[in-house]
Amino acid sequence: MAAASNGAQKLLMGRIGAAHGIKGEVRIQSYTEDPLALASYGPLSTNKPGLSIKIVAARTTTNVLVARLEGVTDRTAAEKLNGVELYVDRALLPAHDDEDDFYHADLIGLRARLTDGSEIGEVTAVPNFGAGDLIEIRDSRSGDTFLFPFTKAVVPEVHVGEGYLLIDPPVEAELGEEEPD
Repeated sequence: MAAASNGAQKLLMGRIGAAHGIKGEVRIQSYTEDPLALASYGPLSTNKPGLSIKIVAARTTTNVLVARLEGVTDRTAAEKLNGVELYVDRALLPAHDDEDDFYHADLIGLRARLTDGSEIGEVTAVPNFGAGDLIEIRDSRSGDTFLFPFTKAVVPEVHVGEGYLLIDPPVEAELGEEEPD
């Protein structure tokens, strides 16, 4: 699944990390379900104006994609790409046949409702800080944001077509409730 987008038409598909070896290969954190699929999207746009990246060869390791990029032939050139984000046009991705399938970027802007039907805000991001996907909800009244684990237990239903998802917060979550004095 792709991560959150940098705009309505671009989806973040990966991020280039450190150089790998001396021949210009780079490590890429891929946000695709199959990390090797990143190489099949053709030239990828980036967060650097005027720079596009084409993966010419790739292999997976235990936790990252190691790739050779067109025009990058040495470690110095590879090191300059550290931190570059890789994007693909949303239109290039296949449509989903199953209503339970979606891209993370499809969640941005959905209304978040509790299982009792009350609305608690809007989805603003689907971050992953290394321990699994989270869903960030901004309370439209207070502006406060809340992070919840993006699991089936906490987010039991996603209705992209209808514009909302359900949140069943863990017991320890506090949703803008004031603590007693």
